[in-house]
Amino acid sequence: MNYSTMSKNLFISFEGIDGSGKSTQVKLLTENLKKAGHKVYFTFEPTDSPIGSVITNIFKHRIEADHRTIAGLFVADRLDHLLNKTNGIIKKLEEGFTVITDRYYFSSYAYQGTHMSLDWVIEANSLSADLLRPDLNIFIDIEPETGMKRLNSGRSSLELYENIENLRKVKEKYFEAFEKLKLKETIFKTNGERSPELIAADIWNEVSKIAGNS
Repeated sequence: MNYSTMSKNLFISFEGIDGSGKSTQVKLLTENLKKAGHKVYFTFEPTDSPIGSVITNIFKHRIEADHRTIAGLFVADRLDHLLNKTNGIIKKLEEGFTVITDRYYFSSYAYQGTHMSLDWVIEANSLSADLLRPDLNIFIDIEPETGMKRLNSGRSSLELYENIENLRKVKEKYFEAFEKLKLKETIFKTNGERSPELIAADIWNEVSKIAGNS
């Protein structure tokens, strides 16, 4: 791998159905970027802010909420994620960090879009999209059966949305959203059924193209 110094800081979003291996790839990409001279800030959605904590409690079945409410909470959590004056994504980018997020608005399109109009979810998140689109949306593509197998082996309990029927619908909705927004977004899909090392090499090759030395 070529770790020549890259001067452009980036905003990169990782996407995928549950069990796709995003966490592993975030870690590997972070290591590669640091070797290339980047300051890296890692973040995730839902966030650990007060709004994000409500979403997490819904996912863990501690609070009950309608899917439309969940979609609205994600809109608010995402805006705070971007605009927070202490640790918001925009602030971190201004400070020179390359920001990697585990999930961004494509997750809302896919997960909430299975329960309501995809166009509505896209429109509801339009403020976030107008504020900041990722330099690269990385989608780790696995079969829903693979995701469920990984979730069942790695967790003692499953969260909301983590069932095979929903994961199939979510994957379909991801591809519907990618097609709908292909002229506005930079999307890279990689086969997540392979070894982590092969996936990481694919991702690094793609990230290298956009990082450049500008």
